[in-house]
Amino acid sequence: MEQLSFLSVPSPCIGVCQTDARGYCVGCLRNRDERFNWLHFSDAQKHNIIRLCIQRKRRRQYAKYKAHQIAVKQQQAEVNPQFDFDEKPDDDLDFGDFSLD
Repeated sequence: MEQLSFLSVPSPCIGVCQTDARGYCVGCLRNRDERFNWLHFSDAQKHNIIRLCIQRKRRRQYAKYKAHQIAVKQQQAEVNPQFDFDEKPDDDLDFGDFSLD
């Protein structure tokens, strides 16, 4: 059951109306159908679209973060080729008989 609302759900548009390679708006991250039919959607559908836009934004931010981390590691490897900056776990270490005495 849909809850009554006295205020309509505002459009997430921020005025940057360009599409990326995947067809999402660069500004609000809505797809074409979500942008063109915004006025015809119910409030519940609009809230769902906003939720999807937030998820898309988080995924995009995470992808940028990971790309930045890779770029930093590449720069470190170029500057200091003698060091290994790959994060590899040391599974071959055995601390079974280790003590601090």
